[in-house]
Amino acid sequence: DPPVQTLAPVTIALIMRAFAAGAVALSGVEAISNGVPAFKPPESKNAATTLVWMAAILGSFFVGLSILAHIYGVAPLSEETVPSQVARAVFGTSWFYYIVQASTSLILVLGANTSFADFPRLASILARDGFLPRQFAFRGDRLAFSAGIVLLGAIATALVVFFRGDVHALIPLYALGVFLSFTLSQSGMVVHWWRRREPGWHQSIAVNLIGAILSGIVVIVVAVVKFPHGAWMVVILIPLLALLFSSIERHYNRFTQAVRLAARDPLVSAPVSPLEQPVIVPVPGLTKPVLRSLNYARSISRHVTAVYVTDDLAAGQRLKEEWERQAPDVPLVILESPYRSFLGPLLAYIDAIDRQRLGHPVTVIISEIVPDHWWERLLHNQTARQLKEALFNRPNTVVTSIPYRIPRGQAREVNWDMEEDTGTAEIGWEDRALGLMLSCVAAPTGALLGYFIGSALEVVLVSGGFPLRETVQVVLAVVTGLAMWVWYLRHGWTWLTE
Repeated sequence: DPPVQTLAPVTIALIMRAFAAGAVALSGVEAISNGVPAFKPPESKNAATTLVWMAAILGSFFVGLSILAHIYGVAPLSEETVPSQVARAVFGTSWFYYIVQASTSLILVLGANTSFADFPRLASILARDGFLPRQFAFRGDRLAFSAGIVLLGAIATALVVFFRGDVHALIPLYALGVFLSFTLSQSGMVVHWWRRREPGWHQSIAVNLIGAILSGIVVIVVAVVKFPHGAWMVVILIPLLALLFSSIERHYNRFTQAVRLAARDPLVSAPVSPLEQPVIVPVPGLTKPVLRSLNYARSISRHVTAVYVTDDLAAGQRLKEEWERQAPDVPLVILESPYRSFLGPLLAYIDAIDRQRLGHPVTVIISEIVPDHWWERLLHNQTARQLKEALFNRPNTVVTSIPYRIPRGQAREVNWDMEEDTGTAEIGWEDRALGLMLSCVAAPTGALLGYFIGSALEVVLVSGGFPLRETVQVVLAVVTGLAMWVWYLRHGWTWLTE
């Protein structure tokens, strides 16, 4: 006799699990509540109308799909989704089946975009209330909340990598988080109606109370059933996030109290003497950026001192002689550093000046180079960055950065002017570095071209196990990179410079 299949008894636990699963399937319309400010006036009315339409569309889809799945005996499979099975059973493999698949993909894309549309806006509200860093409250250059978008993208990437792209493992995280927010919002509305007791509050508080109870049941069921399948992460993370938000809010409150002006704050009546504060200008030598910094320093104070730190007293003496010719009105202090330490002697000198000039802040002016290319920033301003970090937490100190931008191509023009006697221009190290970068960019392009050519050759020719496609990729990558390098050294660098 064939084995007899028995059905599990319908218990309260099974009914609760089914209710929780169905409630999760109907979620998504809550995104409207986060985007109410984006609607046209009257915002609340338009948002409510959109919410009703979305609920009706989602409900009809869900009920219709459930009925069709029951009629055709469709069951979940790991290799094919339920909507695909239903569409194939109804339409076969006709063109309409592919329209259904494409429409499903577009709906999923829009669903994925919902988080990126609403989370940054929600983060901006939290930031304005002081529960997130304040940079989340401002829009970027593209008029979007860029900080929230970047944070959400990083979190989403980490979740996909951690769960290895398994959607079923991610569902408990989504379900628990969504319905916990539902429960909290509905409970908050219950408290709101109970406190305000506006006209019609009896009906409103009843609706919100029922919603809070139902969503709370879903939270409990999902947390218990899906706890070993990933819900534990949300159970642990949400209290930690609440603690983090509370800590950020307490920090901002303490900061506001610390910087708030008192009724008779001494800073309001403090004497202002803009030309008496000591100004220190660390210098690496006598250059155009240094002279620009000295000119600015002399415009704000009569007590300007240039400081040169060196381990070579002979080099310091040569600089002192040149300094007396070029900038005799600014005293130059040479600090000997036998252990080649820059920050130590300079900070000790600043401390000494601070003790001598009581009541005046010490201003440190730092020259910084603004190069043409982003990769050139690694070659400049590293000492200036270390000095700023060391002075940032120092009391009674003001740090001012003076940027000096080298006009594009000026360095090459200077070299060409020096070489006018010979009539030839020589390529510099920065040109060779740019050529190497172009070659590195051209090599992957050649590898991509080799992929298509090698694939075509494998179809036409019988390789006999020889890695034809990989070989063509490597050859074309090397040839393309070398060709770009040779062209750049012969003609490209002069053409780009001109």
